[in-house]
Amino acid sequence: MAALPNLTGLQIEATSFPPSVKPPGSANTLFLGGAGARGLEIQGNFVKFTAIGVYLEDKAVPLLAVKWKGKTAQELTESDEFFREIVTGPFEKFTQVTTILPLTGKQYSEKVSENCVAIWKSIGIYTDAEDKAIEKFLEVFKDQNFPPGASILFTQSPSGSLTISFSKDASIPEAGNAVIKNKLLSGAVLESIIGKHGVSPETRQSVAARFSELLK
Repeated sequence: MAALPNLTGLQIEATSFPPSVKPPGSANTLFLGGAGARGLEIQGNFVKFTAIGVYLEDKAVPLLAVKWKGKTAQELTESDEFFREIVTGPFEKFTQVTTILPLTGKQYSEKVSENCVAIWKSIGIYTDAEDKAIEKFLEVFKDQNFPPGASILFTQSPSGSLTISFSKDASIPEAGNAVIKNKLLSGAVLESIIGKHGVSPETRQSVAARFSELLK
């Protein structure tokens, strides 16, 4: 077990993301890889909907260093390949999505599903297994509501299991609400946030900036 990188926590709007957490369904402590807001331009104003923190298992650092050591934050931000390696790497990942504006589970899960399906169809890998995984994903969220400050939590295991948990605040529960065993769905949830057309360029930039320092 390598020592966790010596990093600070990050504050996004009212949400504090601590430097490390132990995710639901995991025996490991993960470090904060980066955090940012997700929002949309509405009538000329940038409206923030959620604050997102992305955590990674410490062994991500030596694995990513092989290829990306010495790259600047700008180079990493612009590299889709770098983020693919984070999404598909053989280490645990944890994503905390905390609401800034109220959101229903249906709204959230439908948007995420749409983004995941678009990613798969663009690379021609959408099968019955993914279809069933999406169905289950929508089912897990259907009766949920997320007032401001509530959190949606995703733990991705290297084997491809996605543990989904909910919290009424920014605290991290010990156990998950549901587990979906589908490697593509597990990866696509994170990819839809920080990947090529991810919904949070701010989180992507934050991950790139912190890794640029970590990999020096």
